[in-house]
Amino acid sequence: MEPIGPFVHTEHPAVPPALEAGRDPVRHRVAIAGGGPVGLALALALAKWGVASVILEADTTVCVGSRAICISRRSLEILGELGALDAHLARGLPWEGGRTFHRTDEILRFGMPHDALQRLPPMINLQQYWIEHTLVEAAAAHPGLIDIRWGSELVGFEAGDDGVSMTVRCAGAEHAMQADWLVACDGGQSFVRRSMGLKLEGTAFEGKYVIVDITLPSAYPTERRAWFDPPSNPGSTVLMHKQPDDLWRLDYQIPDDADLEAELRPERVGPFVQRHLDMIGEGHLPWEIVWISAYRAGAMSLDRYRHGRILFAGNAAHAMPIFGVRGLNSGFDDAHNLGWKLASVVRGLGGDALLDSYDTERRHAYRVNATSAIQSTEFMAPPSRGFSLMREAAITLAHRHASIAQLANPRQTLPIGYPDSPLSAASDPAAGGPAPGDPPREAPLRGPEGATHLSALLGSAWTVLAFVAPQAVRLDPALDGVLGALERGPLPLRTLEVLATGEPARTGNRIRAVDDATAEGRVAAARWGALDGAVVLLRPDGHVAGRWRRPDPATLGAALDAARGLCAEGVR
Repeated sequence: MEPIGPFVHTEHPAVPPALEAGRDPVRHRVAIAGGGPVGLALALALAKWGVASVILEADTTVCVGSRAICISRRSLEILGELGALDAHLARGLPWEGGRTFHRTDEILRFGMPHDALQRLPPMINLQQYWIEHTLVEAAAAHPGLIDIRWGSELVGFEAGDDGVSMTVRCAGAEHAMQADWLVACDGGQSFVRRSMGLKLEGTAFEGKYVIVDITLPSAYPTERRAWFDPPSNPGSTVLMHKQPDDLWRLDYQIPDDADLEAELRPERVGPFVQRHLDMIGEGHLPWEIVWISAYRAGAMSLDRYRHGRILFAGNAAHAMPIFGVRGLNSGFDDAHNLGWKLASVVRGLGGDALLDSYDTERRHAYRVNATSAIQSTEFMAPPSRGFSLMREAAITLAHRHASIAQLANPRQTLPIGYPDSPLSAASDPAAGGPAPGDPPREAPLRGPEGATHLSALLGSAWTVLAFVAPQAVRLDPALDGVLGALERGPLPLRTLEVLATGEPARTGNRIRAVDDATAEGRVAAARWGALDGAVVLLRPDGHVAGRWRRPDPATLGAALDAARGLCAEGVR
C-alpha cells in the first residue's frame, strides 16, 4: 500500500494458532468478530477488568481511507479509560463548531457545548486508520489479555447454552474454535448478523454521497463547513473537514439516479474537487486524490442486541447517518457499556441481567440518536419534493432570520442518559445535577497529583462520589465505615471524596480531592447539585446508578446489587 502522509499501513501476517487435530485447543472467554475501532475498544475494556479476549480480523492491516474521522468528547473520555487518550490527542485536530453556507453566503455559525473548565475539546478530527493503529498499539500493552489474529475470518458458528462453536479461516485453511461469548463487531456488512438471518430495520434515505480524501496544503482552521446549493455542486450539498497530515475530506451529494460506479471514477471526482477548491479560493494550491468511496444515509437497528451468547455492537448492531457524527461515537459507547457488564458476568461479579440491560440501554441510545440524525439527514438530503421545498424556503429565510438558520444546525452527538435503566436505584429528589441513568458531568478538581478533572479520576471500577458539605468538613463516621468496608471487598470499588476545603490525599481505594480549582467556587458541587452534600453511586461506565443525601448501608448495598444485575427489575 502507498503511504498516506506519515502513515504507513503495516501488514500483519496471518498466523494460525497451534492446532490440535484442526482445533484451537484454547477455549476463549470472549471472541470478538472484527478488529475495527469498536472491536478493539471492547477488547481494551475487557482487559481493564482482567478478562481475556481474542479478536478475529479478516484483514491483515488497519482500514484504508479516512472513514470515521470525528471523535466526540465523551468518546475521548472513554479512550482515556482504555489507556489510549494521549496518542489520539497528540495527533487529532480539535474543533468546537462550524459554519453553514447557502451558495457562498454564510447563514449559520454554530458551536458545540464547551467552556474553559472542560478537560477535553468537544471534538477532534482523526482518520480511522490512525484511530485503529493507536488502539492496536494500546492493545499491545496487554499481551496476555488481548490476542489480535490478523487474516483470520469467521466463516461459521453455532451458539449453545454455554458457549459458541466457531469455524475460522486463516492462511487458506479452516480450524475450529470455542468461546464462552461471541461479540459481533464486524461492521455494516456483519457476517454474524447475516448468518443469523437478522436485518437492520429503520429508515433508509435515497441520498447518495461521494467521499473523497485529498492532500491539500491549506492553512484553513479546523471546523465543519457545509454548503447548500453551492456553485461547485448546484442543487446539492457539500461537507468539508480538515484532517491531520494536510488531508482534507469532502463529502458531496450526487443525484439519486446517478450511476454510482461512474461517479466514483477519478476522472469524474477530480473536476468536482477543482470546482470546489476554486469556489473557496484555494484552487491554486496543489492537491491530489488519495481515497474515494461512497455511502447512503440510513438510521437502522436490530430489534435486539443480545441473542443468548451472541451480542452485537457498533455498525453490526445499528447504522447511523454521518450527519452529527453518531456512527463511530455510538460504537465507542456500545463497547464502553458492554465491556464492564460482560466482564462482570465472566468474573462472577454481576448477574446475567447485566447483558439484558446492555440491550435495553443501547437500543434506547439508538432511538435518541436516530431522532436527531433523521432530522439532520432530511435537511441535508430531502427524501421528497415536499421536504426539498421546505428546505429551500428555510434556507432562503435563514439569510435574514437567525432562528430559522438553526434548522441547518447539524445537531452534533451528545452524551445520552438511560432514564429507565433497570440498573438504577430509587434515589432522593435532587435540585440539580445528573439523575439516575445520566452520564457524568465534568468538573475541575485539585487532586493528590495537582490540578485535574473529575473524568480523569474515574475509571474501570465502581465509584462512590461523596460530596462533603462545607459545614461537615469530613464524611459522616458511619458512612465512612460503610465505604471503607466496600473498598476492601471483592468488588472493584473506590471512593472519591470531594471536599470544599482541605488537602487532597490518596489512600488505597480512597481519593480525596478539593473542589476549589477555580475562582468560580465549588464548580463540581454546583454541577452535580451537591452544594449541601450528596452521595452518588457511579457505574464503571460513569453513569449514575443512584444518588442520596445520607444513604444507610442497606440503601447502598441494595443499589449495588441492582446495578450489578442481581435484581431483575432494579430497586425502585
